[in-house]
Amino acid sequence: MSHVATVAGVPVDTRHWIGGARVASATTFTDESPIDGRTLAEVARGERTEAEAAVAAAQAAFPGWAATPAAERARLLRGIAEGVEKRLEELAIVETTDNGALLRSHRRGVMPRVAHNLRFFADRLEDIGHEDFATRGHSNHVSWDPAGPCVLITPWNAPLMLATWKVAPALAAGNTVVLKPSEWSPLTASLLADIAAVAGLPAGVLNVVQGYGAEVGAALVAHPGVRRISFTGSVPTAKNIARSAAGNLIPASFELGGKSPLLVFADADLDLAVDLAVEQYDNAGQVCLAATRLLVETSIAEEFTRRLVAKAAKLRQGDPRAEVTDIGPNIHTRQIEKIDGFVRRAVAAGARAVVGGGPNTDLGGLYYRPTLLTDVAQDSEIVQEEVFGPVLTLQTFDTEEEAVRLANDTRFGLAATLATGDRDRARRVSERLVAGTVWINCFFVRDLRAPFGGSRESGVGREGGDWSFDFYCDLKNTVTAPEGWNHG
Repeated sequence: MSHVATVAGVPVDTRHWIGGARVASATTFTDESPIDGRTLAEVARGERTEAEAAVAAAQAAFPGWAATPAAERARLLRGIAEGVEKRLEELAIVETTDNGALLRSHRRGVMPRVAHNLRFFADRLEDIGHEDFATRGHSNHVSWDPAGPCVLITPWNAPLMLATWKVAPALAAGNTVVLKPSEWSPLTASLLADIAAVAGLPAGVLNVVQGYGAEVGAALVAHPGVRRISFTGSVPTAKNIARSAAGNLIPASFELGGKSPLLVFADADLDLAVDLAVEQYDNAGQVCLAATRLLVETSIAEEFTRRLVAKAAKLRQGDPRAEVTDIGPNIHTRQIEKIDGFVRRAVAAGARAVVGGGPNTDLGGLYYRPTLLTDVAQDSEIVQEEVFGPVLTLQTFDTEEEAVRLANDTRFGLAATLATGDRDRARRVSERLVAGTVWINCFFVRDLRAPFGGSRESGVGREGGDWSFDFYCDLKNTVTAPEGWNHG
């Protein structure tokens, strides 16, 4: 059996990458394209054996990599970034084929961001530091020590970008890595392994193991040789990982999605507010940060809804490889069934679909129409639970106090977006919102220097900038007496 699949003309090795070599498994799983349901590859299906081998490889490589000078680690990360840029078109078409996100977005935004992730943490590694300080004449010196092998588990909605968001700081810090991509979009992680090898990354420093979370993922997070776990995905899975990590006292970082609000006040630029609302349909609604709960001041709600309905009607849904397409497919049959179940139950409970409301039967397959639901109750499932599809709800409020109350009234707290023309109101409201990120009159502006993460059930911990190094390192303070050296 061939271990190389050809995806959109690009050869992709479907085996694991462990200890600097390709490793097959006894069984495989089928990877299908959400665009048309076509089988892309039979991918090596890792289980406990592969998990143990990958952690062992990471453990063996750790002492040498941790001792590698920071400048050399940074040079190798920049080399991987250059490799990403050289293969940008291949990475873009493979990932679009594998997860259904827009090809134009991969070309212009996502893959350049992958290279930027690597370069940013290479640069940050060389700049990180803390001024020494004195205590009663003694000097204090803070250092960031590599922690050890890290298990990084990434989702399917932005596979390579979110992988390098974790891989880059972990490697920069001097750790070794076992990366477990989602079984629904595993292919670009395999290409990343090839690119890292070409760049000269030593064997065992980056390992890629494919398979199901309940099999190889569970074995990885329970391994006593792991020193850090970073996971992006669902709350139930995070709770399972936390239980496993607790048994070995492994620090874990979780980014778990949300049910974020977009608050639109009467003094907002209405065209801007409508544009922000339509932007929430990006990537077929498969964005953890999406502001899926539209909270609109009553006095402008009718006009806002009219403009939103008109603008949403112009969105072009279809093949994500076409330049004119605005919305592609959802990732998997199970996801479409989940999305449609949410909408059907909401409508049965009294919600009204003023936009969309079901699968796009003209296209068939995994395409769900952009949907806007009104007449929804605050305590309803559709308002409280993450759909992770192109489904927005619209509610109204009369006062600033009510807007804040509605915005905070879920178990999540990942992000929030405000549309207002009042600078003082923006400050007041943003200070009261429970969210890891607040955008004011903008959306999805991200800087790697900023902390990223969520509150409540949207996550644990923060990554980005120095916060990433704080997580991926063991911080040490060295205190030295002012005198008393024995030079004899």
